[in-house]
Amino acid sequence: MIPLYLTNASSDEYLPVATTRPETILGDTAVAVHPEDDRFKHLIGKECEVPLCDGRRVPIIASTMVEREFGTGALKITPGHDPTDYQIGQTAGLEIINIMTDQVTLNENAGAYAGLGREEARVRIWEGMKAAGLDLKEEPHTMRVPRSQRGGDIVEPLVREQWFVRAEPLAGPALQAVDDGRLRIMPERFERTYRQWLDNIRDWCISRQLWWGHRIPVWYVFSSEAEAEASRDGRGDKYVVARSEEEASKLAQERHGDGVVLRQESDVLDTWFSSGLWPFSTVGWPDESAPDYKTFYPGSIMETGHDILFFWVARMVMMGINLTGQVPFHTVYLHGLVKDEKGRKMSKSLGNVVDPLDVIGTYSCDALRFTLATGTSPGQDLNLSIDRVTSTHAFVNKLWNAGKFILLNLEKVQEGSDEWQNLQNCSFSSSDALDGLALTERWVLSALHQVTDDCTAALERLDFSAAGRQTYDFFWNQFADWYVEAAKTRLYSSDPDAAEAARKVLVYSFRVILALLHPLVPFVSERLWRAIPHTGPTLIVGPWPSHEGAIDSFALTSFQALQGIVRSIRNARAEYGVDLGRRIPATILVADSQLRDALQQEATVLASLAKIDHTQLNFKAADATREPAQKQEAGLITLVIAEGLQVELPMAGLFDADKEAARLRKQREKLAGELKGLDGRLSNDSFVSKAPENVVAEARGKRDEAARQLSLVEDRLKQMENLAGELAGAR
Repeated sequence: MIPLYLTNASSDEYLPVATTRPETILGDTAVAVHPEDDRFKHLIGKECEVPLCDGRRVPIIASTMVEREFGTGALKITPGHDPTDYQIGQTAGLEIINIMTDQVTLNENAGAYAGLGREEARVRIWEGMKAAGLDLKEEPHTMRVPRSQRGGDIVEPLVREQWFVRAEPLAGPALQAVDDGRLRIMPERFERTYRQWLDNIRDWCISRQLWWGHRIPVWYVFSSEAEAEASRDGRGDKYVVARSEEEASKLAQERHGDGVVLRQESDVLDTWFSSGLWPFSTVGWPDESAPDYKTFYPGSIMETGHDILFFWVARMVMMGINLTGQVPFHTVYLHGLVKDEKGRKMSKSLGNVVDPLDVIGTYSCDALRFTLATGTSPGQDLNLSIDRVTSTHAFVNKLWNAGKFILLNLEKVQEGSDEWQNLQNCSFSSSDALDGLALTERWVLSALHQVTDDCTAALERLDFSAAGRQTYDFFWNQFADWYVEAAKTRLYSSDPDAAEAARKVLVYSFRVILALLHPLVPFVSERLWRAIPHTGPTLIVGPWPSHEGAIDSFALTSFQALQGIVRSIRNARAEYGVDLGRRIPATILVADSQLRDALQQEATVLASLAKIDHTQLNFKAADATREPAQKQEAGLITLVIAEGLQVELPMAGLFDADKEAARLRKQREKLAGELKGLDGRLSNDSFVSKAPENVVAEARGKRDEAARQLSLVEDRLKQMENLAGELAGAR
């Protein structure tokens, strides 16, 4: 809508002014134009007539805040009902006219329109414009309309008396704390954001017209009840600031005499003001001799979101320094925002909100907590996929099942018995604790102590993601997949000493794993820790794991060699289609005599893990002059694990090479067809340019995977055809 403001009655010169809220015309106190706008700068300093206001005239002023290209280039100024207009009005010293009541009806300042609701007044005033011939044009305009977060009603700006804190004197010390190193912000790139806010800080409006919150500790002082009742909204010109009504009464009587009447301010504090007091108000302040205050203030690390760095963190720092003389914490750790799996901010309008209570109900609190803690790095947003929570849930289940396995193998150990007490107190953290243990136990304890060091270092540098991933990898890929399986050969053997040693290592290792995981999966770790033999009341108040150099480097490298042997044998069995339940013979060729002896001592473990016939498992010195490709007999497969370490598997008679070759040819044909189709799709420019990026990326990923699989199948088919020929020649 573009109404016309009369600038010169004698010449009928009008100034066109665009507006979307005609009702606010009644509160206009100026019209602003840009000082360099050639269309209007000759009018600056003159006056114009406000439409429908009985000839009321207002000044035409210059302001660089006016956008020349927006609307008509002339901006009606209503300081009482628009934040930008208010700012311009304050600079120009304009009168403020409020035309709106708290019920969003027009008040007495609206003249003939008083009593009308906002929307009705808008229609009636524009009709009046048309009737007076003051409407130039009406056209659609798209804009953002501010609405109440709770009720959804359109927000109407009003000028109100508010309480402010002068922020500039507080900002300087808060900046100095970063400059001199007393306050560290992680990641460091957010220091710039922190500085930008504080370098350009404005006075802080701390009053809110809400029901809930801390009432502002201001008491207005009146000479009598009658004066208090007659005051507007219980406010007066005299007031005192105090910690309590008793203190306020004392101050008021000292300043204004006996018999005064007090009324407390009805406004409440901005939530960020109340939150800014949190670090010290929760531990006894202002009583700085309180035990909790002396123990817990200042704190150490404040962890929060980067989106409230100014609103909360900066306010805590400013208020902490001002009210206590100390920075409330030495480090600020900023996490990112949790977004949906496509990287979009969660919102009701998009329908992509993930309710944490629903996730917890389905997957557990620990699974969600671990996913969030390990899924991102400081300051980086997290794209949350339920698939990731599902994966973590499987990890928590794996942890639970490992605990059940250990407890199952402790059923025959009576609580209170010597062995139970030994399990409660067992520790392998001292430097000589690994002496006398078998290779497998020395390996798992050494690896455990290594991950303890790594996890501790990660937590000390506040890298929670790395700490969680490292412990996760060790538990799942080493402890559960390897040691638990290896320990079964001890637990189910006829050697009671070996079984008891395995139980000790299982209990000790699991206790340390639970302690390392406790910050990330507190509930399941605490529950399992209490179930197994332990000392101390709870895990949460127990000591953090440590050791005194109990790491055996030879055990680590030797067991890694054993793992390499087992993996290679498993892969060979799968490639050649050997039945999973069939035990096969094997010969391990080892050049290093110390490693050969170590592996031979763990022959039972190796045979169990690789599904080898223990009676046909042989260890020999590797012949350095012998080439792996040379075959002493048809069907003998040589696996090269590392330099000086090989495995020979006699595969003749264990599978049908011709049948396997035929299966591989069919698989090759299928993969070649898939690859051809994907290549054709990706060579289509229309598909690549018009399809969504994620669809094109998915097609490329499928194409690369098909090509990789085809290459593996062709190599495998060549081996099968060669082997089939060898076996046929031997017959």
